[in-house]
Amino acid sequence: MRQDGGVTTVPLTSLSHGAGCGCKLPAADLLPIVRDLPVGDDPRLLVGSASGDDAAVFRLADDLALVQTIDFFTPLVDDPYDFGRIAAANALSDVYAMGGRPLTAMNVVAFPLERLGGDVLREILRGGLEVVEAAGAALAGGHSIDDPEPKYGLAVTGVVDPRALVTNAGGRAGDALVLTKPLGVGAIVTARKRGAADDALVSDAVEAMTALNDVASAAAVAAGAHAMTDVTGFGLLGHLHNVARESGLAAEIVAADVPAIDGVSELLADDAAVSGGSRRNAEYAVDFTTFDDAVPAWCRRLVADATTSGGLLVAVAPERVAEIPGAVVGRLVEGAAGSIAVR
Repeated sequence: MRQDGGVTTVPLTSLSHGAGCGCKLPAADLLPIVRDLPVGDDPRLLVGSASGDDAAVFRLADDLALVQTIDFFTPLVDDPYDFGRIAAANALSDVYAMGGRPLTAMNVVAFPLERLGGDVLREILRGGLEVVEAAGAALAGGHSIDDPEPKYGLAVTGVVDPRALVTNAGGRAGDALVLTKPLGVGAIVTARKRGAADDALVSDAVEAMTALNDVASAAAVAAGAHAMTDVTGFGLLGHLHNVARESGLAAEIVAADVPAIDGVSELLADDAAVSGGSRRNAEYAVDFTTFDDAVPAWCRRLVADATTSGGLLVAVAPERVAEIPGAVVGRLVEGAAGSIAVR
C-alpha cells in the first residue's frame, strides 16, 4: 500500500489473481465445455460461436451487418487510467479484427468501491472513455457490480459491410502471416508484478497495449486480407491455431521474424516472467505445435505469451504484405488443419 494525500491506495494488481487477458479460462478447458452447446441456425448470423472468432456478426441488410463483442479482465497495471485505456483498446480490437468499425460501447465494471474509492474507478472509466472516443465511437452507459477483485472492459457494437467482412476462416495456402504489434506484454507485466521490470519497460508495454488496431485493420481490408484475428490471451500460437484450423490449413512460423518489445528476450531467458496463462498456453499448444531444435527457449516462451490488447494477425497474399504495417512472421501451407511448425 502507499499513501496518496493521506488516503491509503491499494495497488490494483495486488487484488488481481491474473493479469489482463492472461486471466482467460484456458482454451483446453473451455472448448470441451462449449463445443456441444446448441448452435443457432439463423441465416442472418454470419459469424457465431462455432468458429471461435473474435466477434459475432449479424446481417441487417445486404450491405450492413452488426459486429458485437464483449471483453473485460482483471488489472495488469497499477495505474487506473492506464488500466482503463488498455481494457478499452483490447475490447475495441475485436471489431477491428473482423474488418469492422466500432459505433457504441458500454462499460462492464466489477469493483470494490468501498475499498478502492470512487477516484480510482473514475480514472479507470476516464481512460476507457478517452480510448472509445479516439476510436470514433460513443460510450453509451454500462453495468457495474460489487466485487472484491476489480475487473473492467467493454461491450462493443460495430458495423461492417458483409462483403468486406474478414473472419478467421478464409486463409489460403501460400498466404503470408503479418503481425502488426510486437509480442511480450504478458512477460513485462508478469515481471513487473514480481519486481523485475523497470518503469521504462512497463511504459513500452502500455504504449503497445493502448494503441488502437484501426489503422492496421483498414490497411488489411484494403490489401484484400483473407483471414484476420487479434492476438490476445491465448498467445500467438493459440490464435494462429484457430486461423489455421478454421481455414483448413497448417501454418509455419519463423521464430527469428516474430517481433518482440525491446528487453523481452532478457525477461524470457528463464521462466521467471512466464505467467500462469502463458504456461497454460504452452501446454495447450503441445498438441498442435512442433519446434525446430534451433529455436531458442525464449522464443518458444514468446510465441505462447498471454498477450493483452495485442496486434492483428493477418493472412494475406504475399504480394500485398507491404501494404500492412507489421512484420511477416510466417505463412499458411497445406497440411493438417491447425498444426503449426516453428522454425
